[in-house]
Amino acid sequence: MSHGARVIRTGVSSAGPAAPTTAASSTASAGSDGELVDGAYFRSCAGMLKVAQMISLLVGFISVNNSQWTNYSAYSYFQIVTMCDLVMVLFFYIIHIFRVYRMLTCVSWPLAEFLHYLIGTILLLIASIVAASKSYNVTGLVAGATFGFLATILCVLSIWSSYKVSCITQSTNAAV
Repeated sequence: MSHGARVIRTGVSSAGPAAPTTAASSTASAGSDGELVDGAYFRSCAGMLKVAQMISLLVGFISVNNSQWTNYSAYSYFQIVTMCDLVMVLFFYIIHIFRVYRMLTCVSWPLAEFLHYLIGTILLLIASIVAASKSYNVTGLVAGATFGFLATILCVLSIWSSYKVSCITQSTNAAV
């Protein structure tokens, strides 16, 4: 499959000085790459999904922490898993917000995020099942397990979206 000749346009030609640029085009390109914070990620589906995960993990942690425990080991495990998952989701959120993935190209960020969500979701599902089974109808513990299950569902959605980005996109690029 032949692609033919490609033309690469630069600001300078061999016939003379640099082509004039307008103020609107220079600010548009500087605005997207020159900004410190990626404002579009706040409003993206992946960004809102991460915020929803962080909120549900935090609410689950707080509701378990502020209730009377029926089983110490089950709920301490639930708290450890929710806090570790919350910290990792916040870490990847900051990576995307401040565009750190552009500076640290030695790490495969989609693969790292996919593996985090895969392992974290399995641990969170186990912790939520154990927390639900040991709650004995204590409302705070039931609420914590419910928010744990909600966070698990949101993490499964993130697994699917990161799988689509890392695996499906790469396989279609390799086939071309």
